[in-house]
Amino acid sequence: MSVKVEKTENKNEVKLEFTVESNIFDEGIKKVFNKNAKYFNIPGFRKGKAPINIVERYYGSEIFYEDTFNEIVPSIYDEAIKEKKLDVVSKPQIDIVQMEKGKDLIFTAIVSTKPEMKLGKYKGITLEKIEYKVTNKDIENELNSMAERNSRIVSITDKAIEKGNIAVIDFVGTVDGVEFEGGKAENHELELGSNTFIPGFEDQVVGMKIDEVKDINVKFPDDYFSKELAGKDAVFKVTLHEIKKKELPKIDDEFAKDVSEFDTLKELKEDIKTKKEKQNEDKAKSELEEKALKTILDNSEVDIPGPMVELEIDNMQEDMNRRLSYQGINLEQYLNMIGKTLTDFRKENEEPAKDSIKYRLLLEAICNDAKIEAKEEDISAKITELATAYGKKEEELKQNNDLIERIKEAVKSEMAIKLVIDNAKIVDKKPEAKENKETKKETTKKSAKK
Repeated sequence: MSVKVEKTENKNEVKLEFTVESNIFDEGIKKVFNKNAKYFNIPGFRKGKAPINIVERYYGSEIFYEDTFNEIVPSIYDEAIKEKKLDVVSKPQIDIVQMEKGKDLIFTAIVSTKPEMKLGKYKGITLEKIEYKVTNKDIENELNSMAERNSRIVSITDKAIEKGNIAVIDFVGTVDGVEFEGGKAENHELELGSNTFIPGFEDQVVGMKIDEVKDINVKFPDDYFSKELAGKDAVFKVTLHEIKKKELPKIDDEFAKDVSEFDTLKELKEDIKTKKEKQNEDKAKSELEEKALKTILDNSEVDIPGPMVELEIDNMQEDMNRRLSYQGINLEQYLNMIGKTLTDFRKENEEPAKDSIKYRLLLEAICNDAKIEAKEEDISAKITELATAYGKKEEELKQNNDLIERIKEAVKSEMAIKLVIDNAKIVDKKPEAKENKETKKETTKKSAKK
């Protein structure tokens, strides 16, 4: 086998021309025939017993060509990529030049290679400090959330339903007098004011009494996910069976004892504050790192090949499909539910895909320039972390070479980001200029006069 490599007119793209000896191609045909012989039913022969030359004469000599190509080419292609030390970042565009029994197989493959990033300054960059303070309001909000989670539901029988109450209802929806799919339910619980139903529906339930039946008139939004219902007028026949409301506990020392390991509300508040401070620190750290990488990227140069972006979107599509499968649906069904197509999905993810590639290449460039290598103890720590999180044995994970490579890259990326932050000049955020404040005040006054 021989392989010629030449650059194309496009940047970061090469063309490989493969010549595979005829005997290899012919052996591949025999292998494919042996795999599929049992399926051929030729007159005069028992099923699966006809020799290859008879099958070829009956169906045509080309019958095995495509399967043979798919059988032998992947390993040939992979071997050539390794031998030529090409860092390929796209699927190959294959063009068959010659494919015939008894002759050399000749084909070409055009691929995109990893682009080189011209790395900008990454040591000594200036960054504004990012800081989030925990306020009393933050603590109160958390306490209120805890109270919500520990509320109890009580029934109301002596008055009409109000906003904030929970309605237990039956409903049947119709458009032009005809029921539609998904427009019917029994004993459905709906919190009035949650805005989970069509606009206007919940407001019309307010004031109903137990056992009351009422027709509610609404209009589906023009951008409603179901195109059959979008913009249509609908009538829902609603029966109110039960009225409930949340009863929140009083937030005091007894509440603290019930919902935590603390004896007093003061101790609980201090614990909330400590946890919020840690969350804020993590948030500020993440945003500072993101800002640092963006600053470096803005001063760096790289051209991302289109096929590399397409491959990244393919990976995003597969990942989305995998996550949706846990919910019992696929990407196509999900997109249909929200009124979008696969073309929309790919278009919307084009820029995120480019950004993902750029940041990945940026971190690789920093690692290469700074000669960063992952330490064995850091890799082992990550393996232990993953084993614990997923209930796996460490030795089992260590046998997965692909996983180990991904862990190495992750560790190196973390080290690269740490290097950037450790060498950055962190300055306090500049106070807003006085004249800007005055200008804003004047603008506000003028707007108020208008």
